[in-house]
Amino acid sequence: MGMAVAMLIGLWIYDELSFNKYFGHYDTIGKVMIHNGEKYTGSSNPMPLAAELASSFRDDLTDVVMSTDPEQHSFSIGENRFLSMGMYMQPQAPEMFTLEMLSGTRKGLDRPNSILLSGTLARKMFGAQEAVGKTVAIDKKADLTVTGVYEDFPDNTEFKNVGFIVPWDLYVSTNDWVRSIEGDWSNNFIEIYVRLRSEDDFKKVSAKIKDLKLAHISKEKAALKPELFIHPMSKWHLHSQFENRVEVTSEGMKFVWFYGIIGAFVLLLACINFMNLSTARSEKSAREVGVRKAIGSLRSQLIFQFFLESFVVVGLAFILCVGLVSVSLSWFNDISGKDISIPWLNPLFWLAGIIFVLITSILAGSYPAVYLSSFRPVAVLKGTFRAGPLAAVARKMLVVVQFTVSIALIIGTFIVYRQVQHAKNRPVGYSREGLLAVHIDAPELAGKSDLLRNELKTTGAVVEVAESGSPVTGLYSMSSGFDWRGKDPAMETSFGTVPVTQEYGKTIGWQFLQGRDFIKGSAIDSEGLIINEAAVRYMGIRQPVGETVRWTNGSSTREFKILGVIKDMVMNSPFTPAYPTVFYLQSNTGLMFIKVNPNMSVREALSKIANVFRKTAPSAGFDYTFVDEEYAQKFAAEERVGRLAGVFALLAVFISCLGIFGMASFVAEQRMKEVGIRKVLGASVFSVWRLLSTNFVILVLISLLIASPISYYFMYNWLQNYQYRTEISWWIFPMAGIGALCITLLTVSFQTVKAALESPIKSLRSE
Repeated sequence: MGMAVAMLIGLWIYDELSFNKYFGHYDTIGKVMIHNGEKYTGSSNPMPLAAELASSFRDDLTDVVMSTDPEQHSFSIGENRFLSMGMYMQPQAPEMFTLEMLSGTRKGLDRPNSILLSGTLARKMFGAQEAVGKTVAIDKKADLTVTGVYEDFPDNTEFKNVGFIVPWDLYVSTNDWVRSIEGDWSNNFIEIYVRLRSEDDFKKVSAKIKDLKLAHISKEKAALKPELFIHPMSKWHLHSQFENRVEVTSEGMKFVWFYGIIGAFVLLLACINFMNLSTARSEKSAREVGVRKAIGSLRSQLIFQFFLESFVVVGLAFILCVGLVSVSLSWFNDISGKDISIPWLNPLFWLAGIIFVLITSILAGSYPAVYLSSFRPVAVLKGTFRAGPLAAVARKMLVVVQFTVSIALIIGTFIVYRQVQHAKNRPVGYSREGLLAVHIDAPELAGKSDLLRNELKTTGAVVEVAESGSPVTGLYSMSSGFDWRGKDPAMETSFGTVPVTQEYGKTIGWQFLQGRDFIKGSAIDSEGLIINEAAVRYMGIRQPVGETVRWTNGSSTREFKILGVIKDMVMNSPFTPAYPTVFYLQSNTGLMFIKVNPNMSVREALSKIANVFRKTAPSAGFDYTFVDEEYAQKFAAEERVGRLAGVFALLAVFISCLGIFGMASFVAEQRMKEVGIRKVLGASVFSVWRLLSTNFVILVLISLLIASPISYYFMYNWLQNYQYRTEISWWIFPMAGIGALCITLLTVSFQTVKAALESPIKSLRSE
């Protein structure tokens, strides 16, 4: 079991460390990123930067590719509609990322109005038919011809959810706003991927391009000292967290270390059981050792023998372990959110397995081999040999190590659970219940927002309807260029910016601290702002309502009046403080929010809402998400950590209890005559049970005293990764100790009560 846990964790770590290695040019692909100010590091870039890189750095870069982030689009084939995540990319992208083509060609994006489909999406759309040459319509904006079908990207890649790739030129031609900012260096919205000529050139090329953006922006934005750099693909997954322009250990890397340590400790617990039970039965092995030594066996030969026995046990355990992992892998994938498989055909896996067995054999067999081979043959063969007190001390120390690890894991799991619950119960500043989010960027819905709103409200299924440029659970846009009375000229500004319609506040139920909401039809409100508490703190204004804020965006500057202040809304991570955010009025933002009538069943309400969409724009479809489900996704990573840690903690406790069970059996057998004499002299079952259990209780209490400060230290440091975090309450530690104590007593009691109930005649008559 210990080896199975270690192997599962090993496969998980291998999956994490091999992220993106599917791509053939893994060592030379990079992403252009930017440090902007001291707080922000990201990968959103302006369009002109790509052209500048391609023309001015040909000696360093073989390819430069512009791309959108993966986003959901709608496809139609006749009356059938399909939704899929995908990207707009330049034609050289398939070659750069070495797509494995199932049919068609990587050069397919060279053709206008073309599309590459993943194998899964192609089968979903066309079944067993050949997809290449078929036509599909994207978002009802353009008809595209399928020019290639590529193998699905594995789960441990950057693009695991990408079901299609469409030419970048199509993105430009079908979006007027993109064409209008092709030369704008201040509008950051694209990803830029590059391929270097050598894997050793990342630092050199980063140094060359670092000031490229600085030379093309206004003095206001230049105050943030934007600095470009190329981030290697090998670092995208586990090394993409920055603070003050410096790479720091990411959450993902901490999890790799966390699970690696757990795996090592769980295996150690199993090895401790082997050591303990081998040395506990030393008296039965002593006579064999004595005879072997008497006829001339060297100590080195005996040590080799015991190591060989250990190797046989571990080898058999490894065979069972592989079977156990095979059976439990699908369950493990469900818990961990992975798609891991055993690499049966990979020789490195079997080499690692052999090394794994050897190390475990040495670890498990070292103490028994050294201890058992040290017996003196004279004492053994005279029958005067008894295991010394040092052997018992060593066994007790190993039991303490076992329960120290187990209790520490129990404490850690409980604190992880409390942290997740703490964030879940955090006030979010709006009402998620019955709130739908609907994308309305289909051409058929253009200009029909007011009609949709009126039709929806007349159904009785809807309380209110509004639009926004960002989801309630995310922040799509950030901007600098803000100024206000009393602002320090040297201060770097960065605000989240969210365009909304007048009904937005009523729809999501935001909560006012000062001022008022937007009023429909008010001409003044078109130049008004509503800001959150974080923005007030950031700006340092005591009475913000009525203050004037100037916002320079590109070449234009507008003045706004602050109308009101709302409570902070949890829009990004629920584990971090709210970002300073401003809300301003704008129509046709692309995202509609619908507040469902709480007095109507959800099924009936959704049916009525869908009918309105079908009536207003029959071919646009009605694709929605529940905001509370989107919010729940923010806890997925931490909940996986908690579930996995909980499973491993239970397994650690179980393995420790197996050892305790074996030790209790040995102690009960060793003291059987003593128990018989005590019973003859009138001892009760309870007193015998207490006698045999006391030592184990003492060992668990010692383990608790050691585990408590260790687990506190590590969990306190782990919580520092979260700005919004729970406290470590004192009662967690005694509760974990009581739990471990109860489990120990239940385990030990089976053998001790059995010994206490044994008839003394059986244990004494042999004398």
